[in-house]
Amino acid sequence: MKYTQECIDKLTYKIIGCAIEVHKNLGPGLLERVYEKCFLKELFIRNIDYRSQVWLPLKYKGLDIESGLRPDIIIEDVIIVEIKAVEVVLPVHEAQLLTYMKLLQKPKGILINFNCTNIFKVGQRTLVNHLYGDLPVR
Repeated sequence: MKYTQECIDKLTYKIIGCAIEVHKNLGPGLLERVYEKCFLKELFIRNIDYRSQVWLPLKYKGLDIESGLRPDIIIEDVIIVEIKAVEVVLPVHEAQLLTYMKLLQKPKGILINFNCTNIFKVGQRTLVNHLYGDLPVR
């Protein structure tokens, strides 16, 4: 599939909708893995293709390194989603997502923190990189 910014933005809207649905049903205060499992079920219910906890290949100076890195979710092979359940989203959380985006060559990432009062207003951050900017708008 040839992706455009518009296509990726529509997918982002659907993804955030899944997070809102999970948060509406569970509320804040649970463990990250609980939210992740429910979020994956919501993606499945809405027929959104995803891969979860995929090992990230890492090359360092031409050598394969077993890094142990695993992005939480890769959606439709174009958007990385990182799930959190923390009091405060820290700069390191955004840096982690940006690094995953760079290493996997994905144009967009979404950081979702379920430990909040409102997913849409404060519980999610979308990040893009140069790959997104290089895509056609429509």
